[in-house]
Amino acid sequence: MSAIAAPSGIAGTASVLRRLYFVRFVFAIVWALVMFTMADEITPVAAVLLVLYPLFDVGAAVVDARSSRTTGPPVLLYVNMAVSLGAAVGVAIACASGIPAVLGVWGAWAIVSGLVQLIVAVPRRRWGGQWPMILSGAISALAGASFLASAGADDPALTAAIGYAVPGGIFFLVSALRLGRKAEG
Repeated sequence: MSAIAAPSGIAGTASVLRRLYFVRFVFAIVWALVMFTMADEITPVAAVLLVLYPLFDVGAAVVDARSSRTTGPPVLLYVNMAVSLGAAVGVAIACASGIPAVLGVWGAWAIVSGLVQLIVAVPRRRWGGQWPMILSGAISALAGASFLASAGADDPALTAAIGYAVPGGIFFLVSALRLGRKAEG
């Protein structure tokens, strides 16, 4: 049995984040494509997908927190884990009440997790690849407010959640590509 030392410091964290961001990009795009086929109503499969999205965010925050310990305490990532886990439970409950309830929970989650993402990314600017995360966090918070508003619309639709996933995935892709230089060095 051999042990492989994990990379340390900013370069090691950047390498882990780069891989994580690529995975998050793929997940977001695949999720959006599948979800698009069922955006008109909350079917059992749609409910599972709606709960899966914030749960995936929990898993990503766990990976991020583990890799970031060498660069500082990941307190805000723990906050993000708790918020996303709460969102998954909230979405699961809201699915029984309909699309407006789901959009309300999704909106609150997008606001809080977007602000956390923004606050986490700002000090990471020196690593490179964080401007897309800063923009994504700010846009997430604004999108959350939009979801809350659309929850009260006459004919709310889950397409708003799909529209949230695609740009988020693209921001992760851009950030992963920009982190490449730090990950190699």
